[in-house]
Amino acid sequence: MAVLSNADRAEVTAEFMRENSEAIGAMVKADLRGAVNGLDDFANTNAATINLSIPLPARTVLTAAQKARLFSLVIRKRYIKGS
Repeated sequence: MAVLSNADRAEVTAEFMRENSEAIGAMVKADLRGAVNGLDDFANTNAATINLSIPLPARTVLTAAQKARLFSLVIRKRYIKGS
């Protein structure tokens, strides 16, 4: 899967700005966009490794969209729950 399009990355940036209620600090919109780009590039570069971390049979039974939802839930629970 390719990285997100420029428009999709802009949409993610805008969505984060709308949903985030916490102070961000000394950062401008371009810095946030850089973070979106970096995370998208990381996900693209490490997609195979992330997939291999899912044990069988889930790795072969779950669709890519289901794996993405599951990964998102794990990340939310891991990093957002306590914040």
